[in-house]
Amino acid sequence: MRETYDAIVLGLGAMGAAATYQLARRGAKVLGIDQYAPPHELGSTHGDTRITRIACGEGPEYSAFAARSHEIWRELEAETGMELLTQNGFLAISGAGQRSANHGVAEFLDATVAAAKAAKVSYELLDSAALRRRYPALNVADGDAAYHDTVSGFVRPERCVQAQLQTAAARGADLALREKVVSFTQDGSSATVRTDKDTYRGSQLIVAAGAWLPGMLKPDLASRFMVTRQVLYWFRARSEGAHALFSPERFPVYIWQLPAPQSIYGFPATGGLEDGVKLATEQYDVATTPEQVSRTVGPDEVREMYETYVEPFFPGLSPVCARHKVCLYTWVDGARFIIDRHPDFQRVIVASPCSGHGFKHSAGVGELLAEMAVNGRKPDTRFAFG
Repeated sequence: MRETYDAIVLGLGAMGAAATYQLARRGAKVLGIDQYAPPHELGSTHGDTRITRIACGEGPEYSAFAARSHEIWRELEAETGMELLTQNGFLAISGAGQRSANHGVAEFLDATVAAAKAAKVSYELLDSAALRRRYPALNVADGDAAYHDTVSGFVRPERCVQAQLQTAAARGADLALREKVVSFTQDGSSATVRTDKDTYRGSQLIVAAGAWLPGMLKPDLASRFMVTRQVLYWFRARSEGAHALFSPERFPVYIWQLPAPQSIYGFPATGGLEDGVKLATEQYDVATTPEQVSRTVGPDEVREMYETYVEPFFPGLSPVCARHKVCLYTWVDGARFIIDRHPDFQRVIVASPCSGHGFKHSAGVGELLAEMAVNGRKPDTRFAFG
């Protein structure tokens, strides 16, 4: 067995990479372990772009994480020269009648306004006429309205992970890649991690394994989490002119509560016409596991997505799907985060700050995890196992 680390991090996706970076920044002797070589496309941290918004309709308790994450990403940009954060604005769109909930919040537009007020984010409210004038790519209904701010936008998940891991390694962090964790336990004053290649010991252990987390916990804890399959789509615009309406200078990120089973969210075009425009829905009805999930997207899925969620609301997009990707959400009831010490092992910190809206918070959450590991900082009790 090797020497004892100050902290070991299991899983180097959004949260684990951020925690490893923050620990290395603090001079801790840290080891990060991942069964793959992040960034990769088998978990939850891929797909080119992720929405970031400081006014979080899921609850005002999340806003501080997002705001701090923006600061950290700007610091990383200055240090690495990588472009990570684009602040091109955010729309939360809703309207009269029955609308799909977003992360369990039925009145998501109103909740976003309340969160903006609490976080002191400047915003405006747009009616349907203003939406049509400003964003002709959207086919909004009479009576639709939207919240809009300019501090939100999107981040590049793969780049963020890469930047944090590279910077952590440059500051002395050890990275054990392509090592699969077999077990972890606490033994007296340290936690022990056994992989398929070695055994490691750390004073603190952070488990940020994403969709693999439930498989590492005993059943009563694992039952708190549900892993779901999500599909990301990139549909091509009908013409160069239609594509131009989706440019980041003219089109913000958005979450749209539709008169349909699910809300839709999406992004501006970040490439050329042939690259398509990214959008997606979210489903929480069918559970899966990383081992059982279907990573193939069939033509019926593409057709249903286009006919139900694209064609009625984005007339400039064609049925041609340039590409699609499958990713995994790890959901906790109420779209809540769990950032807490393991009930049985006080040297083990469990981090599952996901529930479909985690990446925007990841850099700030990583900082919290590092502070918990090296300084004994306490997390918000709302993020406890309960």
